[in-house]
Amino acid sequence: MAVRLKSVLAMIAAAALIGITPARADEIKVMAVNALKEPLAELAAGFEKSSGHKVIFLWGGTEALTKRVAAGEAADIVVIAAPNIDRLIAEGKLAAGSRADIAKSGVGVAVRSGLPKPDVSSAEAVKRAVLEAKSVAYSTGPSGFYLAELFNRMGVSEQIKDKVKQPPSGAQVGELLARGEADLGFQQVSELMHVKGIDYLGPLPPEIQHTTVYSAGVHGAVPPSEAAKALVKALTSPAAAPALRKVGMEPG
Repeated sequence: MAVRLKSVLAMIAAAALIGITPARADEIKVMAVNALKEPLAELAAGFEKSSGHKVIFLWGGTEALTKRVAAGEAADIVVIAAPNIDRLIAEGKLAAGSRADIAKSGVGVAVRSGLPKPDVSSAEAVKRAVLEAKSVAYSTGPSGFYLAELFNRMGVSEQIKDKVKQPPSGAQVGELLARGEADLGFQQVSELMHVKGIDYLGPLPPEIQHTTVYSAGVHGAVPPSEAAKALVKALTSPAAAPALRKVGMEPG
């Protein structure tokens, strides 16, 4: 028994001398958009279990996270709307060629629970619902930019400007509705579907729907770690699709 123990110890010592060490568990810092919070948290938990790595999330809105990265804040991976990833790559903040599309999301509509549920099945119905609502909320992110443009095209911007509420980047329109601060709200489907205190009415009708692509990019200051590369691969693999579809998204 003693001879066998000595043999094992000798093998461990020899492995250390030639640089053989167990796989290292890394900590991966991810700045990610709130629209993907639920599916990314689920996918990261599975990745941590299978890889031994630890994923640390910093959540926020696309515009707020973009400003933080542009100002110099570093993260291994940044997950925000694709145009913003492209902009940060062009500015040299994220690595060239690192964009990897994760998910596609449409815009949804909701009202505070207890209020009448307006028809939103057509462009004309949405226009009518917006005009009849006492207050309308939409984000300052990608969906909000689109809605401001949509309402302008519909010719209602001037009529509703005094009742529009736009929370800061990263704030949840669904929570605004639930608190009674607005009656009718628009945001990414994934950010409305499961919020308590509101009634999700469905996505915008096809003729006025807008799709946002959310992508990952790796930081440009240092080469990405193998752990970060593995996480991006996991988030963009076919196995990630069920987690995305649960919140009304489609793989990127």
